[in-house]
Amino acid sequence: MIRVSIASDHKGFALKEKIKKCGLEGMEFTDRGAFSEESTDYPDYAALVADDVTSKRCDFGILICESGIGMSIAANKHKGILAAYVIDEKRAASARKHNNANVIVLGSAVINHNDACRIIKVFSAEKFEGGRHERRVSKVCRSEENH
Repeated sequence: MIRVSIASDHKGFALKEKIKKCGLEGMEFTDRGAFSEESTDYPDYAALVADDVTSKRCDFGILICESGIGMSIAANKHKGILAAYVIDEKRAASARKHNNANVIVLGSAVINHNDACRIIKVFSAEKFEGGRHERRVSKVCRSEENH
């Protein structure tokens, strides 16, 4: 079973709810909010998912806001998080294989729920390739000390 922490702000709420119902076999979701379309602050939800991922309670995270940009910025402020804003399956695979991303970020105004489900399926199936990518990712992680 793949444990996934998922959260959104109010603008990503509808997409989050659809993702949880799209039949992603072998995935168990921990829903960290938002729980309605009432206005919320995206950094709060990014922090909850980041904590689930860095504490190993979940295998990876999914964050959703309207553009995907705010959640990406907020998530990447957390030590140990490599969040990737993804718009298609090719980039989802690359984020995992080349960048060792542990959080995927989606924009609810950018993709529909069918695409989101396919993107998540690809992301969850890929593994980090290491090799030359390990050197590059280690440089990014080392820079976390400056946060």
